[in-house]
Amino acid sequence: MRRLLPEPAAEIDPYEEYRVAGPWLRVGMVASLDGSVTDEEHWSDGLGGKADQRVFRTLRALADGIMVGAGTVRTGRLGPVRLPAELAARRGRPPAPLIVVSRSLDLDFSAPLFTESEPILVTSDSARPPAHVRVVSAGEGDIDLPLALRRLQGEHGLGHLLCEGGPALATSLLEADLVDELCVNIAPTLIGSRHHTRMVCDLERRELSLDSVYADEDVLFLRYLTNRPRP
Repeated sequence: MRRLLPEPAAEIDPYEEYRVAGPWLRVGMVASLDGSVTDEEHWSDGLGGKADQRVFRTLRALADGIMVGAGTVRTGRLGPVRLPAELAARRGRPPAPLIVVSRSLDLDFSAPLFTESEPILVTSDSARPPAHVRVVSAGEGDIDLPLALRRLQGEHGLGHLLCEGGPALATSLLEADLVDELCVNIAPTLIGSRHHTRMVCDLERRELSLDSVYADEDVLFLRYLTNRPRP
């Protein structure tokens, strides 16, 4: 992997390059060159190839918690977090827990995600989740995302959070001005079909600042910072 901006470098270590300090919320997405975050089969893992997967796993290894929306969980393609041996050794502790954000709790709690690991469920105060699931309750009706993040980062010590989508959750986090960084991996692929999944849904215009650009195996890796206040 080589860095193009801000200071070009022929070979960099993604683990060191993407490392951040302090409380942080990063959204990580892969998109086709023509702007879809899913391929023609409606899945994101058909984009980006091995280069994207290396960065995807690196971001997981660096995070304290991995946030996903209920829609992503309902695809049935999400299981317990497992890291390659090298990244697991560098991390030096168990993989980050998955944090499932769901108000309705329309989830299959018999799936391996819930039976073979211990995800954290972020939901509303009125929800009635199964007794065996770890819960962060935030909000009486809809989920209060700022409150949820304060509890995850403060009370549970999950300072560095990674959101892997889907678009609805990413949009909600951006809308609430909770995102510090947006990592977009641009795959060298044109989907060219009527089906395109946008990276975000209905969202008021946001201006971001380009922080870094990398390239690996024809995939372009872009890191943008939001303008939200940081400590």
